Amino acid sequence: MMLSRQVPANVGSGKVEGMASQSSEEAAQHLQEAITIMARLRGSDGCPWDREQTFDSIKPYTLEETYEVFDAIERRAWPELKDELGDLLLQVLFYAQMASEAGYFTLSDVAANLNAKLIRRHPHIFAGVEAPDSDTVLRNWEQIKRAEKQASAAAHGSMLDDIPRTMPAMMEAGKLGSRAAKIGFDWPNVDGLFDKLQEEIGELEAELNPAAEGSKAEEELGDLLFTAVNLARHLKIDPESALRGANAKFRSRFSAMESAAGGTDALATRTPQELEELWSSAKKGENAASGPVQS
Repeated sequence: MMLSRQVPANVGSGKVEGMASQSSEEAAQHLQEAITIMARLRGSDGCPWDREQTFDSIKPYTLEETYEVFDAIERRAWPELKDELGDLLLQVLFYAQMASEAGYFTLSDVAANLNAKLIRRHPHIFAGVEAPDSDTVLRNWEQIKRAEKQASAAAHGSMLDDIPRTMPAMMEAGKLGSRAAKIGFDWPNVDGLFDKLQEEIGELEAELNPAAEGSKAEEELGDLLFTAVNLARHLKIDPESALRGANAKFRSRFSAMESAAGGTDALATRTPQELEELWSSAKKGENAASGPVQS
C-alpha cells in the first residue's frame, strides 16, 4: 500500500518544495514498513493476541495512549513523546488494518480523506483566499466545516449529534457548549457564568437538605460541573489541562505530607487538625520554591 500521492495542480501556484527530500523518503519507508508489520501481525500466521483484537477491544488502549501523549508533552519529556506518538500511531494502523480486512476502508483511504480535508479547509494556502491572521483562518475553517455538516445534515437530526457521547464527559461538555454557542445560545459574558455557578451551588445545597424528597444531588452536581466547563471555555482555559494541573499539585502536596509525617502509615494516625497543618506546610513549601501560595 503506497501513501505517496501527487499534489493536485490547484494546490497553489508555487512549487511544492521538499517532497523528494531524504527525510520524507525515510518517513515513507518507515511508515510502509510499519504497515507491513501490522498486516503480518494480523495475518493467518501472525500473533494470536493481535489477531483476536476487535475495534471495541482496542478502544481502551487508544484512550490510554492519548493520555500518555498528553503526559509526555506536559513534562516536556521529548524522548518519551517520540515513543508515545509511535504507540498512538500503532492505534491508527491497527484500526485501519482491521477496517481493511472487513472491507470498510484502507489506510490509504484515511490518508487521502485527511489530505482532501486539509486542502479544502486551508483555502488561504491552496485556493488564493485572503487570510491575513489566525482569527480569519479560524473563521474560514468554521464556515467550511459548517457547510460540510449542512451538506450531510440528512444523516443527523441535530447539530449536536456528531459529538460522540463516548468521549470523556469534560471534553463532551466543552464541545456541546462550544457548538451551541455557534448559533448564539451562550452566556454573553463571564459574569453570567459566575452567577450561574452560584445558582447551581445553591440548587445542589438544597438537594442535600435532609428534608428534600427524591434527592437529585447527582443531577445538580452534573449541572455545576457543566457550568464550570463552560466558564473555562469563556476564559479560554482548557478544563482538562486545568484539572490535570490541580491533580499534579495535589499529588505533590500529599507526597510532601507523607514525607513530613514519616510515611503513609504515620500519616493515617494524624488527627484532622494535624493533617490540615501538614497540608498548610506543604503549601508553604511550594510558596518558597515557586512564588505565591495557590489555593
